[in-house]
Amino acid sequence: MTAVAVVGSTGSVGTQTLDVVRAEPGRYEVVALGAGGANVELLVAQAEEHRPEVVAVADGSAAKEVARRLPWCEVRSGGAGADTALASLCESADVVVNGVVGFAGLPITLATLAGGTRLALANKESLIAAGPLVAQVRGTPGAEILPVDSEHCALHQCLRAGQAREVAALVLTASGGPFRGWSREQLAHVTVEEALSHPTWKMGPKITVDSSTLMNKGLEVIEAHELYGTAYDDIDVVVHPQSVVHSMVTFTDGATIAQLSMPDMRLPISYALAYPERSPVAVGAVDWSRLGHLDFEPPDRAAFPCLDLAYEAGRIGGSAPAWLSAANEVAVEAFLAGGLRWRSLPDVLNECLDRHDGTVLDSVDAVIEIDQRAREQARAVLAEVTTS
Repeated sequence: MTAVAVVGSTGSVGTQTLDVVRAEPGRYEVVALGAGGANVELLVAQAEEHRPEVVAVADGSAAKEVARRLPWCEVRSGGAGADTALASLCESADVVVNGVVGFAGLPITLATLAGGTRLALANKESLIAAGPLVAQVRGTPGAEILPVDSEHCALHQCLRAGQAREVAALVLTASGGPFRGWSREQLAHVTVEEALSHPTWKMGPKITVDSSTLMNKGLEVIEAHELYGTAYDDIDVVVHPQSVVHSMVTFTDGATIAQLSMPDMRLPISYALAYPERSPVAVGAVDWSRLGHLDFEPPDRAAFPCLDLAYEAGRIGGSAPAWLSAANEVAVEAFLAGGLRWRSLPDVLNECLDRHDGTVLDSVDAVIEIDQRAREQARAVLAEVTTS
């Protein structure tokens, strides 16, 4: 059986990973579970069902409760303790699923790859904020990254159709968000409620706003560059409102290979767990008798300048993507709180990117420091905007 460690097991990616495991009894063995500790009941239930060797809990008080209820299991606690516990299990796990949100997932990414283990990666910060650090350990024998998101998993599948030297372009698809087709004049009066009304996906507030500005797609362009080494000039974005074609690869002979499925995160998860094989359990299969049609159009870069800001940060490289991502979180928080207009988001981010200080990312501490400084600059820019 394939030994699986699931970090962030009580979150969306973690619970869906365990759905995939449950759907193929006898194929996967859960050897470790890790969680922050906010949902003790769910974590205990997961452990009782899957019987892992170790459960790691970031919150110390929650860890004590988990240990009391799971006397047969080794329970480790504390932020550093949780990281150490799961990192040590990389040797016994065939694949580590990193579904942790934020910087807490970065040590898991680095430890998994440094240990020469396959990483099923759903933690965006690992590549956007710490791409240079991840690149240093990706060459460890046995280490590989299987992306757990629809677009980058689609690219991974399409790239299997040819060799790296035969790739002409990567094409990421975007739904276009709730404001596809809106003019700049219409966008001047966007409300929070409108920005949170995504036409395709049900997501958290921050990522939903990022989808409405196309910043989320811009950050995915950076991820694609880090994952596959493709130059930014050879990564395109096309708006595809049906969200059935998840991404495409165009090859040097003119052929374009696309991956199609209905939106379902269990597909990229099962792909990452089963690779290089495929799961016999179908999820997200297209019903061709009901699909109707597929539409494509170029993104409106004038109305949605956040996309090009992400390209700019990616081309600057180094710590610029981390800087932009941190500033964007602060700006989106201000918008959600009613302190910033939607159309002012790219103006704030452009000014923040101009203030990027070029710090070299050479450690996890440096990543955390650049994140903090970028947030400080973003708050300073916001103060200037609100007082002007």
